[in-house]
Amino acid sequence: MDYERLIFLHHCEGLTWKHIKNILIADPKLTDVFKMDIPSMMMSFALSEQMARRLKTFVNQKRSTYIMNVLKKNSISAISVFQQEYPPSLRTIFDPPWVLYGKGDWSTLKQDKIISVVGTRNPSSNGKLALKKVLCPLLENDWVAVSGLAKGIDTYAHQLCLLKSVRTAAVLGSGLLSIYPKENSKLSEEISENGILLSEFPPYAAPKRWHFPLRNRIISGLGKATLVAEARTKSGSLITADQALEQGRDVYAIPGSILEECAAGTNFLIQNGAKLVMCADDITNEWT
Repeated sequence: MDYERLIFLHHCEGLTWKHIKNILIADPKLTDVFKMDIPSMMMSFALSEQMARRLKTFVNQKRSTYIMNVLKKNSISAISVFQQEYPPSLRTIFDPPWVLYGKGDWSTLKQDKIISVVGTRNPSSNGKLALKKVLCPLLENDWVAVSGLAKGIDTYAHQLCLLKSVRTAAVLGSGLLSIYPKENSKLSEEISENGILLSEFPPYAAPKRWHFPLRNRIISGLGKATLVAEARTKSGSLITADQALEQGRDVYAIPGSILEECAAGTNFLIQNGAKLVMCADDITNEWT
């Protein structure tokens, strides 16, 4: 397969993971899609007329060279699921991203000891201290932390990695040239120099609400396990925990006070079978 064609198609707005799967099943070498008319696209790829028209207009633009130049100019690598450099742990999930865009060192994701860290955007001071107590010994033992660059626990996890001079990976719910939240722009630069920034969305893609559950499956999929530091009962962190379980990963939760709303989600996870964590040994003992 010509990987550049897949990366090009991946930039077509509105084309979902399932759409691309249908295209690859019907046209594994991605040659026919550039010659088809709209009715053929609808029939072969199970596309609506609107989506087929959009795809036809897109492929007629022949902007592949421009797209690849944008990636190169901004030091962004695009790696498809069919290439050797693709993170091995992600291959095992049900719906691995067809293309990942990365800025930094891809070998960060080939480490054996990777833990995904998620939590609330508004952590308590005790929640941050508890995360530091659990995570720092792991980092000192060469674990890599993956998180989502969001405010709160995500940001703190990345900062702890940088403080310990340990590589970290941040998975974005936007394109790599559209950092969200904007106040983490400097942090994102530091991560790309000491680890890797990742996204399955083309570089200029703006953050959208439905992007974040998609991002979360990558966060959980990259790690051996997911550690939930603090979370409310209805939060993206609990969605990530559910995705981790679906992917066959372990879920660890740091307990919190029953008086803290931001600990209600983690305590709920423990009630429902997540492993209670009070120190790093509670995690490492299961991996030695």
